Amino acid sequence: MATTLKPKVSIITCFFNTEQFIVEAIESVLSQTFTDWELLLIDDGSTDASTQIAKGYASKYPGHIRYYEHAAHINKGLSASRNKGLSEASGDLIAFLDADDVWLPDYLLNQVNLMEQLSVTMVCEATEYWYSWSDASKEDKHTPVGVNASTVYNPPQLMLSLYPLNTGAAPCMCSILIRKDALLKHGGFDESFTGMYEDQIFLSKIYMNEPIYVSHLCNNRYRQRPGSLVNSSTKADYHQVRARFLYWFQMYFSKKSLENPYISKSLKKALWPYQYPMLNKLMNMKYKSLGKRLKRILFGRLRLAIL
Repeated sequence: MATTLKPKVSIITCFFNTEQFIVEAIESVLSQTFTDWELLLIDDGSTDASTQIAKGYASKYPGHIRYYEHAAHINKGLSASRNKGLSEASGDLIAFLDADDVWLPDYLLNQVNLMEQLSVTMVCEATEYWYSWSDASKEDKHTPVGVNASTVYNPPQLMLSLYPLNTGAAPCMCSILIRKDALLKHGGFDESFTGMYEDQIFLSKIYMNEPIYVSHLCNNRYRQRPGSLVNSSTKADYHQVRARFLYWFQMYFSKKSLENPYISKSLKKALWPYQYPMLNKLMNMKYKSLGKRLKRILFGRLRLAIL
């Protein structure tokens, strides 16, 4: 494993009580065929054995792995922890690997090669939604980014095509490699958001301002587990945070003077249920009722045709 004064890639792994998974995540980094990296382990106030595990790896690999924590070992949330990692990063390229996810050995090699070949700010790829880690009978799900792969997308194309303004699958954080200077230019991660939509705020700023390459490759595994933030959130939580995100994006879009009629139309459509909840509910009831009436008419005509 080569050691350089300034590594090309800084990997930010934030963790909070992930003693069950963090070893596997770190070992997947150590197994990379591309070796010009540093791994920054950011402890977000863990109270389990993951703190000692992380410190142990930092002690064992001092040229490649470093351990950090917030003052007084407090919990500040994922965005604050990622910003902490960003402030300590030495590399020109930034990758993210949450402590319960893993990379396959050629992940960094492929991502760095693409970044060097293309004039883009960010490279992302498909993700394997990893269900079989706990039960071999469960089927893993290959999830490509929700647009045509092997393509460069200029702003704001991905904002129009992907979640959260559209339905296409957004890239997972463990599938992203991005230039550090662009992350800093766009303000890093918004620490006022904790929990859901932290990733979407970051991605929205990049979608709206930077060219991105979407790869067809898939060398990362996103662990699916009941205790994760996404799987433990309620429907009410989701809608509350989604509304807050949409109003944030509306303000960001206006403040940056990013004029685009298609974005405006998509945003207006997304905001409608939150701006006019009662009217939206009535319209949904109307359409459901209309749909039932149409079904009754169609089935009635079908019976008559059969008779």
